[in-house]
Amino acid sequence: MACGGFNSNQSLVHSLCRFVGETVTVFTKSGGVSGCGFTGVLFGINNDFIQLVTDRGTSPAHPIGGPNSSCCRDLDFDNRRREPFNLGSVCDIPIDKIAAFCHNAV
Repeated sequence: MACGGFNSNQSLVHSLCRFVGETVTVFTKSGGVSGCGFTGVLFGINNDFIQLVTDRGTSPAHPIGGPNSSCCRDLDFDNRRREPFNLGSVCDIPIDKIAAFCHNAV
């Protein structure tokens, strides 16, 4: 994490560090859909990029109990869930491409 080091974007990087772990919206200097902004949890930051978790993955399938327990009735015979898994997504945004950064006031 770059929260201790600074470069030419030191003010922005320093401000962003306060919001790690919170949901934010970042607008970029770009066109098309990417110019509409990215909303997610600010996960990481360094002097060059920020990382937003824009879509969380699915939770573990029944961490307690085995395939024969009553909590696991939605499992197939080969122990896979019937619905598709969502691995989530992470968006890396270059610091120098950030046009606006929005966060909650409190």
